[in-house]
Amino acid sequence: MNKILFGTAILASFGLLACSSSEAETVKESPSSGATVVSEVTKIEGSIEIDGSSTVYPVTEAVAEEFGKLYKDVTVTVGFSGTGGGFKRFAKGETSISDASRPIKDEEIEAAAEAGTEWIELAVGQDGLSVMVSPKNTFIECLTVEQLKNLWKPDSTIMTWKDIDASWPDKRINLYGPGTDSGTFDFFTEEIVGEVQSSRSDYSMSEDDNSLVKGINTDPNALGYFGYAYYDANPDKLKLVAIDDGNGCVEPSAETIKSGEYTPLARPLFIYVNSDHLKNRPAVEAFVKYFLTSGPELVAEVGYVKESNEVYTQGLNLVEATLLK
Repeated sequence: MNKILFGTAILASFGLLACSSSEAETVKESPSSGATVVSEVTKIEGSIEIDGSSTVYPVTEAVAEEFGKLYKDVTVTVGFSGTGGGFKRFAKGETSISDASRPIKDEEIEAAAEAGTEWIELAVGQDGLSVMVSPKNTFIECLTVEQLKNLWKPDSTIMTWKDIDASWPDKRINLYGPGTDSGTFDFFTEEIVGEVQSSRSDYSMSEDDNSLVKGINTDPNALGYFGYAYYDANPDKLKLVAIDDGNGCVEPSAETIKSGEYTPLARPLFIYVNSDHLKNRPAVEAFVKYFLTSGPELVAEVGYVKESNEVYTQGLNLVEATLLK
C-alpha cells in the first residue's frame, strides 16, 4: 500500500497534521502574513472500534493500515459482522464507527435514540453489487432482472440451469450469498426480489465475502453475489455475469457504476460515526478526517468507485459542524 500524502493547504483547513510519531500538530493561519504556523503539539493515542459491512470492510481496513503508519499509538480494530450486525453494536455505543452498505433503517435509528447514541452519516464510495459464477461456467454471460428474481425469490422452483434457460445444462445450481445481517443481502433482495429480506434460504451463506469467493471459484455450478471489490481482487477466480434491466446486458465496472449504466445494483457505501466519540476522542476525529481526505484514493485502490470531491468536502463540513455542537 503506497503511503498517502496530504497537501498542506488541505490539512491546514481541517486543523490536523499527521506526524510519524503519532503527534498531531494543530495549525492555523497567521493573521499578519497568511503563513501556516504551528500553535501546539498534541499526541494522539487511544483505540477505535469499527464493525459492520463486509463490503465496506476492505476500504476501512486499507484506511486503518495507512492511518496506523502515521498514528502509531492508535489501535484501530475493524470487524465485518454485516451492516445489520454492525448497527446493533453501534446503536448501543459499543463502536465508534459502523461500516454500512445501505442507509440506516428506521428501527436502527430508534434503537440508537433509545440508547442515547447520536450519529452522522458519511458517504465514502460507490459499489456495483456483482453476480458471479465459476470461471468454468462457459454458457452463462448475462441474466435479466426477472430471471434473477425468479431464481432468488422465496417460493422459487428453479433448481437447475435448465430451469432458467432450456439450452443450459440440466445440472443443479448451487447458490452462494451473504447472511441475513448483511446490507448486501438487504439491498439485493429489495432491488431484485422487490422486498427487503425476501429470499430463498437454501443457499450457502456467509458474512465473510472471501469465503463466498472460494466457494464460487471451486464449484462449477455456483452462482452468488457480493460487492464488486471482491471480484476486482479475484478476477482470475470469478466470472462476472452481466445484468439486463431492460436496456441490454451491462457488466459492473468502475465506468458503468460511475456513469449509472449498471442498474439496478449500483449503490452508495457509508460510514456512520458516533457523534460523542467524534467530539471527545481525538483518535476518532483524526481517523474520520483521514478517511475523508485519504480514503477516496483507497476506495479506488480496493476496487470501488470514489465519490466526487464535493461529496467528501460536504462530509468534512459535517464533521466540523458536529465538533462545534
